[in-house]
Amino acid sequence: MAHTRIRKFNTSDTYPEQNLDNDLCQAVVTQGGKTVYLRGQCPQNLDDAKNIDSHDPVEQTHKVMQNIQQLIEEAGGSMAHLVKVVVYITDVRHREAVYRTMGEYIKGVHPVSTGLVVQALARPEWLVEIDGTAVIPD
Repeated sequence: MAHTRIRKFNTSDTYPEQNLDNDLCQAVVTQGGKTVYLRGQCPQNLDDAKNIDSHDPVEQTHKVMQNIQQLIEEAGGSMAHLVKVVVYITDVRHREAVYRTMGEYIKGVHPVSTGLVVQALARPEWLVEIDGTAVIPD
């Protein structure tokens, strides 16, 4: 089963004023398969829930995306099965850094994406949280 990605685009075209290179799309159509709903992932270890020792948005985003990748793989899939992400950041000035880093993990995948700037996350040291949905073929 291949997901149908409708109206693929790259953020370098839609946000030329920002230094971004993310492969996204307007809609993803899936059929059958196993749906995996991911809890919002934060910059902490999955095994012990300890925060990483960094206040850098790039390092925090790497950890978040590594968690997403690990969880999808534990469910039997790969990042190619990611269909949606929702990105929460606490400072709009971190947007480019967060999205550039996230883009390293979703190159060629084209999930749909929603981005929000929020006042705060559950812990004050967190700068980014990303939740996702994956559909793994039967």
